[in-house]
Amino acid sequence: MAESSGSNKAAERIGYITRVQSFSACHRLHSLYLSDEENKKVYGKCNNPYGHGHNYKVEVTVRGKIDPVTGMVMNLTDLKRCIEEVIMIPLDHKNLDKDVPYFANVVSTTENLAVYIWDNMVKDLPASLLYEIRIHETDKNIVIYRGE
Repeated sequence: MAESSGSNKAAERIGYITRVQSFSACHRLHSLYLSDEENKKVYGKCNNPYGHGHNYKVEVTVRGKIDPVTGMVMNLTDLKRCIEEVIMIPLDHKNLDKDVPYFANVVSTTENLAVYIWDNMVKDLPASLLYEIRIHETDKNIVIYRGE
């Protein structure tokens, strides 16, 4: 067991916990600030007026000191509850553009989805614990957001 220099007290250890959650949602990439022609040029087939769907996989990572008493960075039950309230209830099987007020004036890109999840997770988690939101939109497209 590692010890801090000059004492019998164990060194503080930092741990990372990642919880993976999947959800399905549809959206249309369309900016209110672009003309219809510009939207088609920028977003291509993702600008289809009828939208399209994804089976998103979200990884929520927290980072913090491993509590010497509990042995945990945080209780996974609390993290699961937060993910349910922030991701599953408002987003699963929803039309992001029509069912999530945040996206009424924000383009529902995966980058903006990561920001939305971050902003709502950080409100519900202990201070400075949220480390990263990683969203797999497809097997080949992954967005990472760390609150910057």
